[in-house]
Amino acid sequence: MSKLVMVIDDSPTVRKIVEVSLRREGFTVVAFSDGIEALRAATTHQLDRVPDLIFLDIDLPKMNGYEIARYLRSKSQWNRAVIVMLTRHSGVVDRLKARLSGAQVFLTKPFTTQALLEVVNSCLHLTPSAVN
Repeated sequence: MSKLVMVIDDSPTVRKIVEVSLRREGFTVVAFSDGIEALRAATTHQLDRVPDLIFLDIDLPKMNGYEIARYLRSKSQWNRAVIVMLTRHSGVVDRLKARLSGAQVFLTKPFTTQALLEVVNSCLHLTPSAVN
């Protein structure tokens, strides 16, 4: 079974880049434009399993990425999911807030497909050819 990656970003372009890049590598990808939509899918069992990794934008409508990360971390079944903050913010305070909210990795936009794949492979302890 392929690894499940969730993308939560209000930019259709970012969602598409991440989706296409990861699907090409054999990952299963689900994408949402805001955190409320993603949390609804997670809590109403629209997803058949908890994602292995979550790309989470900080600047989201309705509920920001820090709030979403804190909510997910409050649910024990989500503790194994790796949260990667994907954001234009690159300051020390932003990184600290991301870490405190439960994110393990911080990836700054704009990013390369190579950087994206390196983060995924590193976080999920995969070798680039062993995705499935």
